[in-house]
Amino acid sequence: MKIRFTVNGQQYERDASEHKTLLHFLREDVGLTGTKEGCGAGECGACTVVMNGETVNSCLVLAVEAQGAVIETVEGEVRGNELSDLQAAFERHHAVQCGFCTPGLLMSIGDLLRRNPKPSVEDIKAGIEGNFCRCTGYVQVIEAVLDVTGQLEKKGELKHV
Repeated sequence: MKIRFTVNGQQYERDASEHKTLLHFLREDVGLTGTKEGCGAGECGACTVVMNGETVNSCLVLAVEAQGAVIETVEGEVRGNELSDLQAAFERHHAVQCGFCTPGLLMSIGDLLRRNPKPSVEDIKAGIEGNFCRCTGYVQVIEAVLDVTGQLEKKGELKHV
């Protein structure tokens, strides 16, 4: 089936197998490999993208369901050669260890910040509850979000999150 959709502001038209997930379609057919497969069952959030203004686990969405959709992936966060403010905050606060969960975290947090530009720590926790990270313990992620929103008084203030 031929589908038309927009990813990161660019229009695409591609053939899509009725059984291929959006995750594999984005990686294999569109060539955007930033979105990762962690569990393949919608439990870890590594494959989070924004589709039609809502975060989705792309491992649970069929590519054919993207017909006419507007999709944002982590590749759309970079502006030219510059990291987004959120990506730069992740770097400053060492919120990236292995990096496998990072694309999904960035997409979930970006969605949270669009809806709530000054989230509390509890709001941030709720916003990333569908994203599993084995490396950072989330403190650095929360610090990065507070930093990018101008709410972090000093690095390291969240030792007991």
